[in-house]
Amino acid sequence: MRNDSCIVQTSLGSLQGIRRNDVIQFRGVPYADAPEGEFRFSPTRPVSAWTGIRDASIHGCIAPQPPSPLRQAIGESSEPPQGEDCLSLTISTPAIDREKRPVVVWLHGGHYMTGAGSLDWYDGAELSMDGNLVTVGVNYRLGAFGFLHYPGVSDGKMGIFDILAALKWVQDHIAHFGGDPDQVTVMGQSAGAHAAMCLLTMRESRGLFQRAILQSVPASLAPLSEAKALEHGNRLLDILNVNKRDPQEITAQLNTMSPVRIIQATEKLAQEIARFGQITLPFMPVFDSLSTTDRFIEMAAKGAGEAGIDLITGTNREEANVLLGNIKALDPALVNERFVALTGKEEAIERYRWRRPGSTTIALVSDLITDYTFLLPSLRLAEAVHKAGSHTWVYQLDWAPLGSPFKACHGLELPFIFGNFEAYKDVPILQGANPEDVADLTTAIRSAWIGFIRTGNPGVSIPWPSYEPDRRQTMRYDSIIGAVGDLAEINRFLTR
Repeated sequence: MRNDSCIVQTSLGSLQGIRRNDVIQFRGVPYADAPEGEFRFSPTRPVSAWTGIRDASIHGCIAPQPPSPLRQAIGESSEPPQGEDCLSLTISTPAIDREKRPVVVWLHGGHYMTGAGSLDWYDGAELSMDGNLVTVGVNYRLGAFGFLHYPGVSDGKMGIFDILAALKWVQDHIAHFGGDPDQVTVMGQSAGAHAAMCLLTMRESRGLFQRAILQSVPASLAPLSEAKALEHGNRLLDILNVNKRDPQEITAQLNTMSPVRIIQATEKLAQEIARFGQITLPFMPVFDSLSTTDRFIEMAAKGAGEAGIDLITGTNREEANVLLGNIKALDPALVNERFVALTGKEEAIERYRWRRPGSTTIALVSDLITDYTFLLPSLRLAEAVHKAGSHTWVYQLDWAPLGSPFKACHGLELPFIFGNFEAYKDVPILQGANPEDVADLTTAIRSAWIGFIRTGNPGVSIPWPSYEPDRRQTMRYDSIIGAVGDLAEINRFLTR
């Protein structure tokens, strides 16, 4: 029976949510205690219970962070205040009952530096309503607060263990919100998808989710080795003029600094390590045993196979277009050097030029970064998961607004999944989009995602075979939608 109350009682205390059309939403729901003061760089701590009814009608703080480096392409989201008391969830549910709906846990992207699961862009109300799902957006620690590695101070995994704590919270409490803890899909984009790959490698995550959706995962970016992370950590401390006599003194100094000062130092570090044609992150998860691309992909696939976790993974055709938006002039020697370094072939740039007639050099570099950071490693992951015994469905988004300089770039798929087009109305990457195209693509993409979340099969409306190395079936979303590599199945669908 449906319960129209907006109050949920959990073992931690009661929560008062708000009704939004046909969905009830709970905002700023704490899943761990605040990492403030002496606990700034501490491991995630269990959330404390509260008395009375806690107001869950407004969003909590988002993690301290700088402005997004992609804001020239994605614009600015309306943001709640920043603060270190940021370990919270945004939960959307069609009803508070015992129906046991599938649950999707959203991990946002942002270079492990920016973003939040509570932003309007990722509001789960539409997705919950359309799919009869419970959606959970996660806010976790970012930048140095989440991933600083320095012996005796922090291990560089705080943000990942924040996400694990959120998933454990879902296991313990989501049934009170009409969700089924035995039907959990982790869905992430960019750094969020990378975090999901990290989770696949970890035994601590077993049983916490059954499926995963990895959108634009930069699978080539292996977690940092302890040595490289320590190099970054040392440099950050130098920028901050921290006395490094002993870890306790380092911790004491860092804990008294303002978040703004640490963020500014992180931005300086990011500028120092930046390299042309590469994505270099000052802070990201630190796993010594996963610090090469081959090992990262191998262990993520092995974890998926052992846990029986099936995946959707895919990329957008021009992922890197938003990453190169500030480059005005290119050094031809640097361009050639980067092409040779990634492809191993002197003639590679000419082959890329043949593939994209009339292209600019920046467009060719974008294609190179897209291929070697996102597309090819993602396909390697799909093949490794197949070999490990689980299934993967692969997609590529080729559609873009007519005349858009950003084309089918990083992040373009997000509004089609969440359906929050009001929040995206001023986003540059969507400018010029035909409303009918947008509506039809939204129906196609979201129905596939919902089908996978609910049943494990995204081919509910358009046939979408799982990926096999000998056929390489890929669902392409464009003005014509279909799975390339399985044309016989498509023809049967069209003529039946």
